[in-house]
Amino acid sequence: MLNMAERAAENLNRIRQDRPLIHCITNRVTVNFVANGLLALGASPVMAHAMEEVGEMVDHADGLVLNIGTPCPATVDAMVRAGERAAGRGIPAVFDPVGVGATAFRTASAHRIMAAGGVTAVRGNASEIRMLQGAHGGIRGVDAAHSVAEATGGLDAAARRLKSILCVTGPEDRVSDGRRRFQVLNGHPMMTKVTGMGCAATAVMAAFLAVADEPVAAAAAALAVFGLAGETAGETAAGPGSFGIRFLDALHGLEPADAAAGCRIREEKREGSWD
Repeated sequence: MLNMAERAAENLNRIRQDRPLIHCITNRVTVNFVANGLLALGASPVMAHAMEEVGEMVDHADGLVLNIGTPCPATVDAMVRAGERAAGRGIPAVFDPVGVGATAFRTASAHRIMAAGGVTAVRGNASEIRMLQGAHGGIRGVDAAHSVAEATGGLDAAARRLKSILCVTGPEDRVSDGRRRFQVLNGHPMMTKVTGMGCAATAVMAAFLAVADEPVAAAAAALAVFGLAGETAGETAAGPGSFGIRFLDALHGLEPADAAAGCRIREEKREGSWD
């Protein structure tokens, strides 16, 4: 039986073999970095935002990314349509609720996308995940104002209620589908200094979910592989500029054997009730 690091390696190998097509409706600030991250991983990105084509594009895709980093009414409408189409086709969709809680529009958009169904997993920082859990306050922009621990308390109950895998990312990550919960310890502090790193993590997660049989384990594996590439990049980067370039190189050069040896994923055993 494969351990979690070995599963991450197997998922990475599948991505390299299958080259899943990941349809991204994502942050316009970071779209280039997201596309390059998917290419470095071994997946195939397509960036299509227009309402007139998102449904048809989803029909060709193996996974979907929905990211409200730069929302507008037309883009949110397109996300809802794409999510519904993905649900109908049974392909995974990963939602990145960037800045949810910062404005009424972002918050309403996030809840609308979640309510439409079809969201397999949500990846966000601690403050964003807390807002989806029903917490209030503490949000000013798109950066986290809370710790991962603060978002972990109600994580499992919220995952069951929302019927989605919830992934809290930070200095360490937590991933839960309401029944199983994982801790991921890979990563590097410089990852917080490069715009688009979180958006790329969401897209990489969609690629992992596209090839895996166990979604919650694949979500954890995606974050571990992503974080491991960050650790590798951090060994030689002089600052944020060189880190972003070295990160893409590290993700591209990461072999399944590296993932098996370096991914640090721990399944948290249930002792009574977590929530």
